[in-house]
Amino acid sequence: MTLLDLTPRTTSADRVSTLPVVIIGGGPIGLAAAANLHERSVDFVLFESGAEVAASVRSWGHTRLFSPWKHLVDPASRRLLEASGWEIPDADRAPTGTELVERYVAPLAEVPAIAARVRLGVEVIGVTREGMDRTRTRARAATPFAVRIRGIDGVVEDVAARAVIDASGTYLSPNPLSSCGLDLLGMEEIADAVTPALPDVLGRDRARFAGRRTTVVGAGHSAANTLLGLAELAREEPGTSVTWLIRNAQAVRVSSSADDELADRARLGSRVDRAVAEGRIDVLDGFEIIRARRSEGDVQLIGHRRGEVVEHASDVVVNATGFRPNLDILREIRLELDDIVEAPKRLAPLIDPNVHSCGTVEPHGFRELTHPEQGFFIVGMKSYGRAPTFLLATGYQQVRSVSAWLAGDVASASQVELVLPATGVCSTDLAAEGGGCCS
Repeated sequence: MTLLDLTPRTTSADRVSTLPVVIIGGGPIGLAAAANLHERSVDFVLFESGAEVAASVRSWGHTRLFSPWKHLVDPASRRLLEASGWEIPDADRAPTGTELVERYVAPLAEVPAIAARVRLGVEVIGVTREGMDRTRTRARAATPFAVRIRGIDGVVEDVAARAVIDASGTYLSPNPLSSCGLDLLGMEEIADAVTPALPDVLGRDRARFAGRRTTVVGAGHSAANTLLGLAELAREEPGTSVTWLIRNAQAVRVSSSADDELADRARLGSRVDRAVAEGRIDVLDGFEIIRARRSEGDVQLIGHRRGEVVEHASDVVVNATGFRPNLDILREIRLELDDIVEAPKRLAPLIDPNVHSCGTVEPHGFRELTHPEQGFFIVGMKSYGRAPTFLLATGYQQVRSVSAWLAGDVASASQVELVLPATGVCSTDLAAEGGGCCS
């Protein structure tokens, strides 16, 4: 498949219209964008940095979602799959991440119309306009995008595109352990002892934690799932201990509440509360990490706690502090982002985590996702910036609307709705697309 467009660099609208839409990221949202574009006969090419589609989801595949299958399948993708004989799994059962990939995402990527336009092992390292940095304005909207990629063979090249949909997620850009938001001082000393969110404690990663002291840093549902796994491991493996380190006085997002609109989320919180009450999880609250170091083989986390400088020793640290969007590749794109959560400015008020949970975010589409850079969209968990309230069904509505707009169907693009039960359809953590609670 030839992707490079080597025709003379003109600003002809005719040339732009012949180019494909580039989709960055081959997770559930990126592939849903592909299905929606295919349904509207809009050419596209999808770049996935992993060796397989949904590489990030596979890394936390042992985790079970809150949402049942009926809320995890994009409608356009479902129509495409069913045309080849696919049937949705038990509609009312919640799958694990692995099941989501094996029974839905991977089959979707194998549909010929999609498979022919997917390139694996390709990293997007920059997006710009052909011959233009972000400061140049004349004929900008009529100039193709240039998406710079590094292939599996290491070759770097530019791909011309009529539009770009960034569905690359946030899983590969976790928040730092430090409370200040900058890289943790001394991180290089302890890097080999730090593991990403949602390790497979009772399976693949068991040996890393068995018989050792583990500190889980973070106050969200990623942390809760790991804590419960470690508490179970401690029952089975002597010498295993678990500490839950949180910045605030209480992990509000995890603690159970009788009026929680999400029953499964409340049950998760109740299980953590019970493990803490039984002494299987030690809580170190109000601890603001400022630096780390190695000391006689131990990992020492140093921080402020109740006005004093204190130290905490551990063998392994799990970074469950959430995620943030990687905006480095977009330095030459004109973005309009909220100053606080780094989401598109029109979207940010709808997803403010201080006001909304994943069940209360209003449906939204291309208008809320629009940037000054015409034809460029951030979708999926990355569109939520640092907000942890993303919902897979919301992402599907995003790409349906964006795809309709790219196809010239503004009326359809403007009609956005999200049909969900009153209790919402959050999951434990769609970690491939964010560090919050929802999918």
